[in-house]
Amino acid sequence: MEEITTTQSQIDLLQAALDHVNQGFSVFDQNLRLLAWNRGLWEMLDFPQTLAKRGTHLEDFLRVNAERGEYGPGDIEGKIKRRLQRAKLFEPHYFERVRPNGQVIAVNGTPLPQGGFVTTYSDVTESRRKQEKLERTVEERTRALRQSEDWLRLVTDNIPALIAYMAPGPIYRFANRRYADWFGQSVTSIVGKTGPEVIDPSIYAEIAPHIEHAFRGNAVSYEYQRILHDGRKVAMRSTLIPDMTVDGRTLGVFVLSLDATEQKRSEATLMQSQRMDAVGKLTGGLAHDFNNLLTILMGNLLSLSRHEGALDPEALKKRISPMMQAAQRGSELTQRLLAFSRGRPVDPKVVSLPGLLENVESLLRGSLPSSIVLDIDIDESQPGARIDPTQMETALINLAFNGRDAMPEGGTLTLRLTQVELDERQATDLGVVPGSFALVSVTDTGIGMEEETRLRVFEPFFTTKTFGTGSGLGLSMVYGFARQSGGAVTVTSARDRGAEFSLYIPSVRAPSSAALASAETADRDAYLPFGNGELILLVEDNADVAKVLAEQVRDLGYTVLLAESADDAAALATDLTEIRGVLSDIVMPGQTNGLALARQISRRRPDVAIALMTGYADWGDLQSDEKEVDFPVLTKPIGNDRLAQTLAQILDSKAAAAKQ
Repeated sequence: MEEITTTQSQIDLLQAALDHVNQGFSVFDQNLRLLAWNRGLWEMLDFPQTLAKRGTHLEDFLRVNAERGEYGPGDIEGKIKRRLQRAKLFEPHYFERVRPNGQVIAVNGTPLPQGGFVTTYSDVTESRRKQEKLERTVEERTRALRQSEDWLRLVTDNIPALIAYMAPGPIYRFANRRYADWFGQSVTSIVGKTGPEVIDPSIYAEIAPHIEHAFRGNAVSYEYQRILHDGRKVAMRSTLIPDMTVDGRTLGVFVLSLDATEQKRSEATLMQSQRMDAVGKLTGGLAHDFNNLLTILMGNLLSLSRHEGALDPEALKKRISPMMQAAQRGSELTQRLLAFSRGRPVDPKVVSLPGLLENVESLLRGSLPSSIVLDIDIDESQPGARIDPTQMETALINLAFNGRDAMPEGGTLTLRLTQVELDERQATDLGVVPGSFALVSVTDTGIGMEEETRLRVFEPFFTTKTFGTGSGLGLSMVYGFARQSGGAVTVTSARDRGAEFSLYIPSVRAPSSAALASAETADRDAYLPFGNGELILLVEDNADVAKVLAEQVRDLGYTVLLAESADDAAALATDLTEIRGVLSDIVMPGQTNGLALARQISRRRPDVAIALMTGYADWGDLQSDEKEVDFPVLTKPIGNDRLAQTLAQILDSKAAAAKQ
């Protein structure tokens, strides 16, 4: 009796524990009759208390549910029968049932070893509501994100810029329509492709170092040019911004590219304006130089006229030698001034910087007042640079004239050329790539500038000069040239302590000035070839010039025939088979210029050697449709050595062709 009491107490204790569980609980035997349950089952599923007894068959529970619509409308007996058949299989099962009141019950049944099963019932209504809410939120946010991406695509596709994102590789992860079109891709086809697969190999080889520099965590700007299918040359200016994490890792690079073609044209126009402004300042000094040269010429000519026939060969040579040197000096000054004033499109080439500074010195010497001392200091390392030489000369002359204006009472203007190595920190401060740089500094001992002015000195249109005396573009164009050349420009100054502008340009190996001078000397001293009486047709519209040139050609051993016009020359070259060569001026009055005449004669007489002459620094600008020249062009005044070499070469070339 005591054992029964103890067992009953344990059962009651177990039942009390089960009643406090927040789940429903039931145990059915192998005959599908109720063995155990807890209070939570009745509270959760609202079963009648009459069923709460051992031995109640599962069918009774199913019937209650079916009759109150828990299983939906339809055949009640059929619904009960199908559920009983599944229960008799005694298989593990889990399902969720939504009651008519919206309550969601999770039913989890586990079979017992001797038959029957234990089932738990969980009210998951709140959990499912939260899940549905979360799913709706995710769906709404996905829809919003998709809409945001659509808006982003719409915006970026309509911005007049090329926009892209590159992951390490570099691999494209995004590109707007303009960027994709620029490289012949679509916005979908470009994604996943590498840089070399998208960008033309010649262009990629040029910009690859900039991309690598950006992936190392540096903002980079650069320019490149491309020729379109229709033959137009366009310029693109790109900026790469690294996408970096807080700990300094580079996840990718944002790319922004703008069509800079029109801007480059505007810059060229501004550069020409600056050149012409500098030319105006240079001409006063050059006029002084030319007056000195003319004095030498006129003085010696007067001396020759006074002593006509009375001078011995040595005395005659002393009069002629300075005249020849003065004429040569005048020719060099003219060519440099014309080349500088006419300029060229941006045309980077490897240039010897010492030679370039010497050219600038020759232009500046006569343009500075006597109160200013010009000091040129060139490093023995002979650095070179890949630059547009005309732009470099323009920049240095602008800086020199700024220094001159800062020294109204006189002083010293110093142009210094050295070579420096920039480490990572120094290069980062200047915004350039570390390496070897040519440093060209222009220093004056003038009035200097205040810090506020120094910080704004490279701004376009900013000037401290009196209205109408300065455009405010000179120093901004110096800055633009430095950046365009892959370099930088800085300025240090203080009030009453002068100023120093420093141009950093990436240096390359270039022939030294001494080597170039040696080569020129060797050319001048080379054997001077003479003719054997060959007949040369000379075409020159200026009678005085024609007379001098004819005499010069005769002195070189040739026979000369003068033509009065281009039409006369064409007829003579056709009719006189004895003519072996033609020497023609390019720019002449009338419809036919020298180049057209040369081509006409060449078609009729392919055996005739032809050379052209011009007094213009850049004659091609006069004939926009004549850019390719098939004949050697001699610039007036023509030295004997150059004329002799050219005539010999073109005649030998025709003779060799005739033998083949």
